[in-house]
Formats: sequence, structure tokens, C-alpha cells
Amino acid sequence: MNLSVMSTVFAVILLSELPDKSMIATLVLGSRSNPLYVWIGSSAAFLVHTVLAVMAGRLLLLLPHTMLEIIISTLFVGGALYLLLVPEKVVIAQGEKGVEDEPPSTARFKVIATAFGVVLVGELGDITQLLTVNLVARYNNPLSVGVGAGLAFVADAALAAFSGRALLRVLPVRMIRVAGGLVFLGFAAVTIYNLVAR
Repeated sequence: MNLSVMSTVFAVILLSELPDKSMIATLVLGSRSNPLYVWIGSSAAFLVHTVLAVMAGRLLLLLPHTMLEIIISTLFVGGALYLLLVPEKVVIAQGEKGVEDEPPSTARFKVIATAFGVVLVGELGDITQLLTVNLVARYNNPLSVGVGAGLAFVADAALAAFSGRALLRVLPVRMIRVAGGLVFLGFAAVTIYNLVAR
């Protein structure tokens, strides 16, 4: 395992997921029920998506190198444009229904399952899932990327479930999105440079 790759992926995914709809959904669910159960459900869904993204990244590695670099740079530019230009719309009506403030032991599973379901559906094809695919293809180190991304998603879920409202008061969503978009543009520039310099 490469600690440098793992820490880079951790930082990029941590930053990129903060303004995401799944993060905001976790924040709302955490404010309406026991944050521990919300965190467990959200983290489990994020880990499922991490495994799927790592597997998809491994498939990209089968492409010819030039084609791979073109796809990676295109996805990074697309991700940057998404973060910089598209306003985040939050739709979490499913997650708001039937979540009690203090669930009895028999309802714990319901809170966990609700958080799992909302994040699992909300994260399908999401920008951070595509970013994880790109990072696997870029670094050719699925284990380091998978561990870094998984830890970042679990940390983001914890931030949202336990202290999300305070975090968003300190860091506006727009600022986080712009920072994430600039990081994506940086990755795209490096990838394009490597492609042209060969």
C-alpha cells in the first residue's frame, strides 16, 4: 500500500464529498435521529460505492494508455465543471419520512437502513464515485485508492451525521464546491500535460 497515494486520495475525496447531496442528506438525517445509526448506514453505503468504483477503475486500466488518459482528463474536466457551474439540488424526501428523534432498539435497523438506502441511491453515478474510478486508473493502485477513498467517505459521513450543521456554518457549500472544482481542474491539467508530453 502506498501511503502517499492513500493520503492524496483521502484529501481529494474528503473535500469533494463535503458539498454533495449524499453528505447533505446524511446531515439532515443525523439532525432528525440518532447520529450514530445514521453514520453506520451512510458509511456502509459509501463503502459499497467505493468497492464498485475501484472495480470500475480496474476495468479502465485494460484500455490502451492514450485512450485511458483521454477518458481520465475528460472526466476530471467534467467533474470540475459540475462542481463549479451546477448548483446542488438536494432531494431527500425519502430520508425525511418516518425517522424518529430517539429510536427504540427495535427501530435502530430502520434508521440504519434509511440512511443506507438514501446514500446508496443518491451516490449512484455521483461525481465522487467517478473521481474514485479516475484515481484508480490514474495511480494504478486500487488498494491505496480504495482505502483512501473509503476512509474519506466514512469521515465525511461522520462529519455530516455528528456535526454537519456546525460545519456548514463555518464553510459555505459554494466555497467547498469551488475548491473541489479547482482540485479537479488541477488533476485534469496534469493528466493532459502527461498525455501531450509523451
